[in-house]
Amino acid sequence: MEEGSREPDAFDAIVMAEARFHGEGYQEGYAEGIHAGVVEGRQYGVQQGANIGLEIGSYLGFAMTWKKLLHAGSDEKHSKKAKVLESLIEMIEKFPHEDPVYERLQDDLEKIRGRFKQACSLLHIPTDARLGSGGSALTF
Repeated sequence: MEEGSREPDAFDAIVMAEARFHGEGYQEGYAEGIHAGVVEGRQYGVQQGANIGLEIGSYLGFAMTWKKLLHAGSDEKHSKKAKVLESLIEMIEKFPHEDPVYERLQDDLEKIRGRFKQACSLLHIPTDARLGSGGSALTF
């Protein structure tokens, strides 16, 4: 047998097996972690999307209801209120509901919230509107 080549002995096999099993365990754990992260991220995204949809839908219902109420008693003092409500409705209608990677989502959402607060102020409604305990109605 040549001096540079030697057969692996039992001790080397045991030492190498530990390193091999450690590496394989790491790779399996890493792959499971990636999968779990994707699943958890998807669930979180769906939850956040539903919350934003609920919020925007509530603002739209609020604005459309008040616009109809103001239209019934149409006069000069209601025109500014109606314009703000119409602006809120337009902002919501232009909001990209179907684009999950929209870069300005948070900026546009903040603008919609601001316009909602402006409408509440003009209508003399407290701006601390929150979803009711059932999650289906706005409370003021």
